Amino acid sequence: MDAISSIIIKAVDKVKNSVVRIMQFDKNDKFSGAGSGFVFSSDGYIFTNHHVVTGAKKIRITLLNGDEFDVGFIGSDADTDVGILKTYDTGFSVATLGNSNELEIGQLLIAIGNPLGFQHSVSVGVLSGKSRNMRAPSGRIIENVLQTDVAMNPGNSGGPLINTDGEVVGINTAIIPYAQGISFSIDLETAKDIASYLIKDGKVTKAYLGLMLQDAVINPRIRNFYKLGIKQGAMITGTESPSPASRAKLKEGDIIIGFNGELVSRSTQIFKMLTPDKIFIPVKIRRNYSFGNGTQSYLLAFPKVRNENTAGVMAHKLLRNTNVQERILELHTQNLTRSGVTVESV
Repeated sequence: MDAISSIIIKAVDKVKNSVVRIMQFDKNDKFSGAGSGFVFSSDGYIFTNHHVVTGAKKIRITLLNGDEFDVGFIGSDADTDVGILKTYDTGFSVATLGNSNELEIGQLLIAIGNPLGFQHSVSVGVLSGKSRNMRAPSGRIIENVLQTDVAMNPGNSGGPLINTDGEVVGINTAIIPYAQGISFSIDLETAKDIASYLIKDGKVTKAYLGLMLQDAVINPRIRNFYKLGIKQGAMITGTESPSPASRAKLKEGDIIIGFNGELVSRSTQIFKMLTPDKIFIPVKIRRNYSFGNGTQSYLLAFPKVRNENTAGVMAHKLLRNTNVQERILELHTQNLTRSGVTVESV
């Protein structure tokens, strides 16, 4: 057997017993849909997609050995398409979680799932891109997803994307039906962060910016002029409207390089920092190599999903290079109390 095949077989063997087929049933106990998932903790928590389990009245999983269990629904988040289930039975294995921040373009990756009902199918490909943004069928923008050419079909959703060490680095979520060789998976670091909210509260509470972000290298001319101590930031590839970002006139090409006094080089860092206590951030804008403090603007996050927490978001320091059409945005925060504002999900 060739070396690459041996590596793939060993990687699959490490995780295959943690992968489950997920079946959902309606209020009449009628089968209504299926997908994939995987157990990621010894106490029975399962990762899957929001769209796999949303609306289900009863959820049942099937292990590789054929055992079936009814499982509990813990929570899900439509904005990231992450869902969490829990089994109270035994006999499952636990997947090893890796670090998706360490992935490199061109790296060999493996998907395991139940496409079109074919249980525990394996497909292989490479990482084509990181920090992508995609619009879900619901119309929501899902940020910071991994793009691969791993073959996926309906039913793969919620299954693990693993590296050649058998470590999970993503959750398979979507394909583009009219394209060939373009599949998407949720970045595992994002999924971990969402899971902590769902397991604790059953919901996600984060400030809402309305930004679509992608990691990007900052032009050397901008770095030199502003004496930036960072080579990469999170570039804005689009804004939702209406949203806090659009009201603050943030635009495509803006690059976020700092948040709350910390340098930012990845969009995942910003997502993790957007907690409910980051409620108010002043915006300062400098364009065309301007000096001084620049102009002052304000940004307030309005509700999307009703939540008891209040939050607002504002941005600080926008720099623009007219020639290369790149801008730099640095975010800072202040913990200020505002009454009468309810933040809807975030």
